[in-house]
Amino acid sequence: MSEVTFENSVYAALAAGIVATLVTVAIERWGGRRGGVLGTMPTTIVPASIGLWLQTDPEAFAAAMDLTPAGMGVNAVFLWLWRAVPPRLGAAALGVAIVRMVAISLGAWFVLALLTVWAAGELVAGGTSTLTLAIVATAVLVGLGLWGSAAQVPAPRGHRRTPGWVLIARGLFAAVAIFATVALAEVAGPLIAGVLSVFPAIFCTTMVALWLSQGRAVPAGAVGPMMLGSSSVAIYALTARYTFVAWGPTLGSVTAWGVAIAVASVPSWWWVNRRSDATS
Repeated sequence: MSEVTFENSVYAALAAGIVATLVTVAIERWGGRRGGVLGTMPTTIVPASIGLWLQTDPEAFAAAMDLTPAGMGVNAVFLWLWRAVPPRLGAAALGVAIVRMVAISLGAWFVLALLTVWAAGELVAGGTSTLTLAIVATAVLVGLGLWGSAAQVPAPRGHRRTPGWVLIARGLFAAVAIFATVALAEVAGPLIAGVLSVFPAIFCTTMVALWLSQGRAVPAGAVGPMMLGSSSVAIYALTARYTFVAWGPTLGSVTAWGVAIAVASVPSWWWVNRRSDATS
């Protein structure tokens, strides 16, 4: 691994560790609906995209960004499993139930991610542009988010103080995952890198940490808003493919982040608050 690659990976990992801690704190403080949207604003995708830009050429970078929405669609399914599967785990002990849930959700993620990379490769080889795939995947992601957040699932705030070791574990797990993602960008190819850039490290640590510290209802209530809020990452990627070329990684990432907040996060916030008022 080159020195530049190592430094980029470290910066991305540190950012991911901090964000992983803040996401669950937001959900615990503001509840699953509002906290879920706040926690899915573009965060780790920013250092990951900068790392990819510095390690690849513009064409490969655009391809990686174009696969990001599809990766977020896989993440939406990952999140939905955390609402749908736990009630079916029966009377298993807390630790056993969480281990099973992690295995099921990550196993499903890897299978879907591999299928996504394969399908994207086949479509691109057949003449479909990666930008077309990105637009379609973003539309599907928004639809999944609206569907998931429309369900009347209780989204309570957390009422118990989170142990310090849980906060540390969130950050470390996310940091390791993002470090590996950025480090693999040079050898994995743009399609795989695009999907790996949205590996659900933060989502997984969020679900586990909230379940451990607050009970199953808090993470279950955050699933729908997180699915919808994830569309901001897709919008960031669609915008970054242009802004990085035009203005470089610093101004390009800032601009893409602002567009994502305006186009996706703010409407998502309005939607979940509207749903919250209607169901309260």
